[in-house]
Amino acid sequence: MAKAKCHKCEEKCGKGKVHPEILEKLEIGFKNFYKSGSKSLLKKYLTREVFDKLKTKKTSFDSSLLDCVQSGFANPDSNVGIYAADPECYTIFADIFDPIIQDYHLGFKNPTYNQLRIMGKYYPLSEMTPDEQQKLVDDHLLFKEGDRFLQAANSCRYWPNGRGIFYNDDKTFLVWVNEEDHLRIISLQQGGNLGEVYKRFVTALIELEKKIPFIKSERLGNLTFCPTNLGTAIRASIHVRLPKLAANMTRFEELADKFNLQVRGTRGEHSEAEGGIYDVSNKRRLGLTEFNAIKEMYEGVTELIKQERAA
Repeated sequence: MAKAKCHKCEEKCGKGKVHPEILEKLEIGFKNFYKSGSKSLLKKYLTREVFDKLKTKKTSFDSSLLDCVQSGFANPDSNVGIYAADPECYTIFADIFDPIIQDYHLGFKNPTYNQLRIMGKYYPLSEMTPDEQQKLVDDHLLFKEGDRFLQAANSCRYWPNGRGIFYNDDKTFLVWVNEEDHLRIISLQQGGNLGEVYKRFVTALIELEKKIPFIKSERLGNLTFCPTNLGTAIRASIHVRLPKLAANMTRFEELADKFNLQVRGTRGEHSEAEGGIYDVSNKRRLGLTEFNAIKEMYEGVTELIKQERAA
C-alpha cells in the first residue's frame, strides 16, 4: 500500500516514525552521557523531560534527535554538544536548541510577538467616551479630528465612524486607523533607544504586509494622502526641550533646515510647543532609505541639543 508523506506537516510538528535502532541508541547514549562529567550546554538543558519529548521526532529530511546530539554524547568534554543536522532542526528540536542558543548568546531571544510586546486591542473611536479620548490625546497617543486643512480635503467625512486606535499593553506600539491615511503605524517609548523603537516598528510592519498589501509606486515609493510623506513614508521624531533655541525662532528654523529637520509643536503639526518641548523629525522621506532617514534625524537632533547647551 502506498503511503503519502506530508513534508509540510512533518516540518511543522516533527511527527514521523523514528527507527527502533535510533531510539535504542538515543536511550543508551542519554544514560551514558548523564553518567559522564560533562559540563556542556547540552548536558545542562537536555533533561529527561525534554529528551522524552524530542526523541520520537524527526524532520522532513529524516534527521532525528540522535543526528543532533550524537557528537555531544560521544564527546562529553564539548562546550556546546549539539549540531543542527538540517535547517528544520532549529524548529523541530527547538526545546533543546532554543535554551542553548539563549545561554550561549547571552539571552538572545527570537523576536516573537509576545517578546516584542506588540499584541494589543483595537478601540473604535465611536465607542470611546470623551474622557477616554482626551486622556489618550493628552498622553500623545491618539489623534484628534482633522484640522481645517484636512477638513477642506474631505479627510474627515463621517467622523468618528470608521476611525480607531490599536495599541499594546505598554502603549509602545500603536496603529491609527483612518486618521489621515488608512493606517498610521507607530512605535514609541520613553528614552533614547532608537534601535529598540525601530526594531519593534519593522517587525510589526513585516507581519502587517503579509496580510495587507500597501500601495507603492516604482517612482514615488509608498503612496500616502499627503505628498510630503511619500517614499519611505517614515517620520522618526523625538520630543526634546529646546527653550533657548526657541527664543530665536528664525535661528531655530535655519538650524532645522540645515539638518533637514521639521520642527512641530508638542502635539504635532499646527500645535504649540508646551514648556519648550518640540516634536523634531526628519523632513526628507523620499529619495533615501529608512535607515538614512532615521540617521538624519538622529544626527540633526544631536546637533540641536549641542546648540541648545551652548546658547
